[in-house]
Amino acid sequence: MFGPAGYRGLTLGMAKDAALAGGKLAAAPTSTLDGCADFSYPGGPAPDPARMKAEADVEAKDLNKKADELEADPEPKPGASAEESAKSAEKSAEDAQLFADAVQASADLAGKREERDKVFVAAGGASFGKDGLRELAAPADAKTAEGIGAGSPLADLKTAYDAKGMKVGDNGRFQVPVDGKPDWVYEFTVSGDKVGSVSMINAKSKCG
Repeated sequence: MFGPAGYRGLTLGMAKDAALAGGKLAAAPTSTLDGCADFSYPGGPAPDPARMKAEADVEAKDLNKKADELEADPEPKPGASAEESAKSAEKSAEDAQLFADAVQASADLAGKREERDKVFVAAGGASFGKDGLRELAAPADAKTAEGIGAGSPLADLKTAYDAKGMKVGDNGRFQVPVDGKPDWVYEFTVSGDKVGSVSMINAKSKCG
């Protein structure tokens, strides 16, 4: 059963080393984007080197910090020489390009995060941040104590959890508190009128 006690010997918040030592997860991560390490269950999807390289390449384009550190140069003072005015214009153009690159890098990174999240919850597995297990995703055949799993009708999801305070989160997923586990919530993706995936996540847990 997929619930507050965890799943397959994995408990909410447990340390990564303890989880890997028990053989409950595959040995190599399938993603390390943002410093979080995602692992599949034994027999699950193997790491995709091309996808992991694409994630690393996107993270390497971290231009936001540089953009934040830019200091706008003052406009040329009245009477400035032609050379000073030209240098100021060149600097402004360079800064504008850097800001544009930073915006594109942010969009690319957001896209990779969305792609990673979809792959992770679809296959099931465990994701670890700096404080230990931060998200546990159920495989397709697992169900909660209320009988909800991938493929469950949306109507059954609402019957099981509406009375427990279920709401739609900012990420568009249905969320409901996990009994007895402060800060942890179930997250259900929905496709059409069916549940697509089930996971438990601690939104306060951070990546590395």
